[in-house]
Amino acid sequence: MRKLITWNLMTLDGYFEGKAPWDLSFHELVWGDELRDYSLEISRQTDQLVFGRKTYEGMAAYWPEATNETEIKTYMNSIAKIVASRSLDQADWNNTRIVRDAVTELKKLKQQPGKDIFVFGSAELCDDLLKADLIDEIRICLVPVVLGGGNPHFKPSETPKQLTLLETRPVKTGAVILRYAVGNRK
Repeated sequence: MRKLITWNLMTLDGYFEGKAPWDLSFHELVWGDELRDYSLEISRQTDQLVFGRKTYEGMAAYWPEATNETEIKTYMNSIAKIVASRSLDQADWNNTRIVRDAVTELKKLKQQPGKDIFVFGSAELCDDLLKADLIDEIRICLVPVVLGGGNPHFKPSETPKQLTLLETRPVKTGAVILRYAVGNRK
């Protein structure tokens, strides 16, 4: 069975985005060779990316015209992508299809043969998938900054989710990559 894995950068105080939409300036504090290599490592582990609508729109605007990180650009533009959206009518970025019910679709996809499925960013979608008990692993790059406000990665919930630490990987820029299994999955 394929794993569903989430990946995001998050500040020490829990934000994946600043106060304004797409304020990701804190990413620059930790981006470098190690995170680039880690991103390429992820690219070899997956054959499907999933985004919520807001993340999809930002990624679709950035990657087709990106002028740096050519290896990552090639990967992002060529891999199969799903955008979970109830409002989009079309998705023009290469190899993208729209799904209205991400929970149902991802349950099916996890049963099919293939590599792992990654959700990049997309905190609201991740919250829905976590509540539906579909996420197998959470990967977070903890950025050593207290942002003081923004969009929290983890949303309030009535039910706690136990996580099992799989790996910690310090990065020379001061970040730490954390890998957690959801529950007792490994």
